Amino acid sequence: MKVSFGTGSLTLASLAERCRAKLTVPEQATVRVNALCTDSREADGQTAFLTLPGEKDDGEAHIAEAAARGCPCVICTHLSETPVAAIQTPDRLQALLRLAKSVREEVNPHCVAVTGSAGKTTTKEFISSVLSQKGSVFKTPGNHNSLVGLPLALLALRPGTEWAVLEMGMNQAGEIGALSQTVMPDLAIITNIGNAHIGRLGSRYGILQAKLEIFSGLRQNGVFLLNSDDEFLRRSVGKNFRTISLSANGRKADFSAKNIRVELQKTMFDLTWRGGVETDLCLPVAGRQFVTAALFACAVGVYAGASPEAIRRGLAEAKPGKLRQQISVCGGVTLIEDCYNASPEAMEAALDFLDLCCQGKGRRGIAVLGDMLELGSESERLHYQIGKRVAGGRAELLFTIGKESEAIARGARQNGVSSQQIKENPDPNDLSGLIQTLQTVIRPGDVILIKASRKLAAERVGSALKNFLEKRGQGPCGI
Repeated sequence: MKVSFGTGSLTLASLAERCRAKLTVPEQATVRVNALCTDSREADGQTAFLTLPGEKDDGEAHIAEAAARGCPCVICTHLSETPVAAIQTPDRLQALLRLAKSVREEVNPHCVAVTGSAGKTTTKEFISSVLSQKGSVFKTPGNHNSLVGLPLALLALRPGTEWAVLEMGMNQAGEIGALSQTVMPDLAIITNIGNAHIGRLGSRYGILQAKLEIFSGLRQNGVFLLNSDDEFLRRSVGKNFRTISLSANGRKADFSAKNIRVELQKTMFDLTWRGGVETDLCLPVAGRQFVTAALFACAVGVYAGASPEAIRRGLAEAKPGKLRQQISVCGGVTLIEDCYNASPEAMEAALDFLDLCCQGKGRRGIAVLGDMLELGSESERLHYQIGKRVAGGRAELLFTIGKESEAIARGARQNGVSSQQIKENPDPNDLSGLIQTLQTVIRPGDVILIKASRKLAAERVGSALKNFLEKRGQGPCGI
């Protein structure tokens, strides 16, 4: 990843100072760079190379390659005879976090930090859209929410940015705390506590404790936006920050959603808050699960001083991230593609929407479900529960992708779905048989849900089906 400094070029002396590291060639102190990269192939004459350790090898093994591309400086730990100036630090990741924090302090926007087991990106997008109605907004691009991706993204902050909406992901305990202390948020959001990463953290309580690390960097008198519908979060209040509660399930809260209505391409609800009632707020995505994200955006908008009209407009103009619940219709077949990621909670929400699309309309539901990853010892049980949920819903055919999803098939079969209605595809690398069977059985009126963890690239199924239906002479796919 390569990021240009939003605040302008830096001298090597300034870069070293911000990293709290040592420039080993003082005579190069006034040399300037305007970007930082973590891939030696992206290095050039104005870009410093941060040599992070990787899964396969260490960035320090590629210093010569960066130098050959004209790189004037590398940030590294171990020094031999480097062909360029070096900024030496015992901890390269800490150096990056310090650099990012220095940029955050220099630009000094109001910061909203968003973490949680599911819905982080959607929440970020809704909040950013609402805040953009009022002022200049920076948001973490794509899924750059990791311990490396988020601080790298922060380097692009530009002077004059009023708001920064920052998504925080994690792989293990301690990472959210490190990110929060870098970001120093004014508002903290935990969307929910689900089963994502339970394989690494052992239990939902362990996940809760890791997510609560977001408070470690929350500014004095900061604000925590509490999803009071989440049983694990309801008691997460503190003395050093204010709590604003919200509910989409009828609980008493500062911001409440009522009269929720879900249609194929949108969701509508009424908002009740201390300022009164706003009716018929509209989201450009379908599903009850998106209402919670919208409530977070409403609360942030009110905190920022946005008018009800601006909040309404921001929600209506929000765009879900790529590969998240994309709906298209081809030759009378409705495709619901939700292939960005999958947790048990998100999988159930997607099945709820599939049921809604089929309910009372004589339409046949088809569920194409793939592995949910990083569930550890709970994986078989949680996949089985999804299969049981399929059996209780309106999906008449079930296709599974991956070894873990064999438990989905078993859960469905043992709860009333016949073997003839199930096709298993254990190898996610070869989907040809599954796609061929789907092409044989689909018919106009079907609603097909495709959902799996990102690593399985299940969007291949949707692409193949669209091509098939278009070639069959049923016209181009549309909304």
